[in-house]
Amino acid sequence: MDWDGTLDRETGEWIEKGWAVRLANFPRELYCDFPVATASISVTGTACALDCAHCGGHYLQGMRSVDEVKSTRGKFGFRSALISGGCTADGRVPFLAQQDFLRKLKEQVRLNFHVGLIEEDEMPVLRELADVVSFDFVADGETIGEVYGLERSPEDYFEAYRKLRRSVRVVPHLTLGLKGGEWQGEEKALAKLEELGLDGLVFLVFIPTPGTRYAHRQPPPVEEVIAFLARARVRFPHIPLALGCMRPKGKYRRVLDEAAVALGLNRIVMPTPGARKLAGELGLTPVRTEECCAL
Repeated sequence: MDWDGTLDRETGEWIEKGWAVRLANFPRELYCDFPVATASISVTGTACALDCAHCGGHYLQGMRSVDEVKSTRGKFGFRSALISGGCTADGRVPFLAQQDFLRKLKEQVRLNFHVGLIEEDEMPVLRELADVVSFDFVADGETIGEVYGLERSPEDYFEAYRKLRRSVRVVPHLTLGLKGGEWQGEEKALAKLEELGLDGLVFLVFIPTPGTRYAHRQPPPVEEVIAFLARARVRFPHIPLALGCMRPKGKYRRVLDEAAVALGLNRIVMPTPGARKLAGELGLTPVRTEECCAL
């Protein structure tokens, strides 16, 4: 398979190695996540103290507010929720302010938290309420400063991850090309995760978003993303690896999704029809789920 000539021979060889690793260590199943039963809830509405270069508050617009969910009077219509929101000036998602609401919500649905750079005093409530935490893992100081505008170091992210792993189930998320489509720190992130330990890993890919400072940037070349994922598959032979919801559309996604199947990823959020077809041709059984891939 050469995906319209997109991939070079070396990348093809890494794909073959990744596929062999997958066959040796995992069942012949591809999890296909269509998260219609997971609601995205912002604990800050559309407010955010940061103006991140890749987001600029854009993605908060599509999330449900706490008041909107409260107005349903317990008739939620979803089985799980991603609890996220805008950040404070120090890079935290201030979920403690909504802990009473979250306790009520927890009585009926499972909760996946996006918490940012969590502090120690937040851990007891998180331990009580979170079924899982999705943690954006960043290992490059220049990226932290340019993208988030934070005067924080990679060690701050590593320490937050350590805290989380001591108390809750946490799934790190690594955005490839986060620094405006440039590669910076992704290999270091994998090395650090290998050192700190992980039970699963979700890969995302930078999307140029209208209205942001990175609106006119380009995502990293798809062949480079595929090669990175294939090497990661070989590097983590026993760890479930996923391709998450944030990734470019169009031909880029078609090529990436099909390659993700062929190189041995375990799950894909909203995989393209071509990826599902290829999974069947390779002897994988598609397993459809309707909740967030971290859950």
